[in-house]
This record gives sequence, structure tokens and C-alpha cells, in this order.
Amino acid sequence: MIIAVFPGQGSQTPGFLSPWLELDGARERLEAYSEQAGVDLVAAGTEWDADRIRDTSVAQPLIVAASLLSWSVLNARVDERVAGVAGHSVGEIAALAASGVLSDDDALRLVGLRGRAMAEAAAAVETGMSAVVGGNEDAVIERLDALGLTPANYNGGGQIVAAGASSALAELAADAPRGARVIALQVAGAFHTGFMEPAVDALRAAAADVAVAAPTTTLWTNSDGSVVDDGRRALDLVVAQVASPVRWDRCMASFAAHGVTGIIELSPAGALTGLAKRALRGTPTVAVKTPDDLDAAVALLKGEHA
Repeated sequence: MIIAVFPGQGSQTPGFLSPWLELDGARERLEAYSEQAGVDLVAAGTEWDADRIRDTSVAQPLIVAASLLSWSVLNARVDERVAGVAGHSVGEIAALAASGVLSDDDALRLVGLRGRAMAEAAAAVETGMSAVVGGNEDAVIERLDALGLTPANYNGGGQIVAAGASSALAELAADAPRGARVIALQVAGAFHTGFMEPAVDALRAAAADVAVAAPTTTLWTNSDGSVVDDGRRALDLVVAQVASPVRWDRCMASFAAHGVTGIIELSPAGALTGLAKRALRGTPTVAVKTPDDLDAAVALLKGEHA
């Protein structure tokens, strides 16, 4: 069972879309995505610097657009299809489009609004996020609770992302749980916490008018790692997830339970295959960072992976 996964915010790097624009039709597709999202995605993915594409209102549509572009190119090159899809955080919107729940246009409209609404919510209070790598999970959670921080992402592989007030994150870094490292993340706010409730309200209002369909393939949710077979429920969970924790650890446990035998991560790839290598040891993975990686993805789908 080969599945496709779609990355979340922080996976973008300056110029990462440049090699994709060499493909026929790629520029036109990105220009159409730009119109829906309200962001110049071609410029963002080829010309803008790290600070500019770190902006939540830019990063989110940029990542989803890149994922859907690489997804379409992969599918055009192979008759075999993946048996399931999942996305991490904002990558869930790409997963909904890949599974047929949303059209690409609606996915880009929603992610454009999501990025703007989350950026506005983040600007209201000085907050942030830090990865906590290693240590005893119970001890890490206890330390976060003592500091008033929220475990916003359970990423598996010994990684939890803490979110909350910047001052509390500084305290966490200064006195990390035993055996753990604290790494500040370059994001604008405490995503997947109660600080994002205003963004949930804005996204819910927009999502209410969006047409949805039942998934055409297995679709996992970040809410608890379960499979969702109802399109409207899948979208509702993505909306609510803006202010609730990402349970990627449970998604990976569910992948294993469903007999996943290979994982293809779409552009801008690398983070999720890295987690899979630690939590799903022995499972073949392919990170599609550039068009040069498509051959390996095709080989995996055809069962030719070495």
C-alpha cells in the first residue's frame, strides 16, 4: 500500500519552485493558483527571500500549491495510483484536493484565507512555536503544562512541538526537559492552539459554502489519525484543526496498522519522510523535492523500489 503525504508550514525554502517551472504547463497552473489564493506564487517560489516566504499568509498557499503541482505531475507520469493520502497541518488541504474532497480552486481559495486569518490571529499576541526533540514524552508534556504551553504537534519519532507565549518558550529553551533539545521554529505564532480561534471562525464561515465530495481514496485526519470517509466531515475537521493539536504520530501509527508499504512526500518534501524514517523504520520513502525525484516516486508506485 503506497500512500502520498503532503507537508506543512516550514517546509518551504527560497527558490524551491524554480525547477518545477521548467515543466510544460507549470507556470500557467501556478498563475491560476495565484489568482485563487491571492498571492503571487510564481514570484514567492522563485524570487522571494526566506523572511518573505515565512509570512504565514504566503507560506501556506505556497506549500499547498507546490504540493498540488507536484502531485499532478506525478499522476501524469504513471498509471498506478496511491492507495491513500494524508497531510500535515496545512498539508491537509492539499490532501483533501488530492483525494477529491475539494477542487484545486477551492483548496487554494481556502488556504489563502486560512493563511491570512492565521497571520492576523498571530499578530494579536506575541507567540511562537518550538520543537522539543527527545526526552521522556510524559516529562515533556508536564514541563509544557507548567509553563502554560500547548503541545501543538505530536510529530512522532520523539518530537513534540510546543506553542504559546514567546516568554514561556524562552523559559523552556533555557531549562529543557532532561534529555531533550528545544529548537525555535521560524513561524509567526502559536498555531494549533486556542490563540487561533479567530481564524477557525473565519475559515468555518468560508468552508460552509464550499462544495465537497466523498474521498476517492483512503484519507487520514490529523485530529486522531483515523480514516475519514465523509467529505464534509473531513473539511470540518481541517477547519477545527487550526486551533487543535496535530496528531501526526497517530497518523503514522494508523499507516502501519493499515499496512502501508511506502510513502511518497510531495513538494516541498523532506520533513515527513524524515519523521517516517524514525517512526516507521524500514518503510521505503521518497521525498519529491524537485522533478528529478519523480523517477524514484514512479518506481516506488510500480514496485520497483530497491
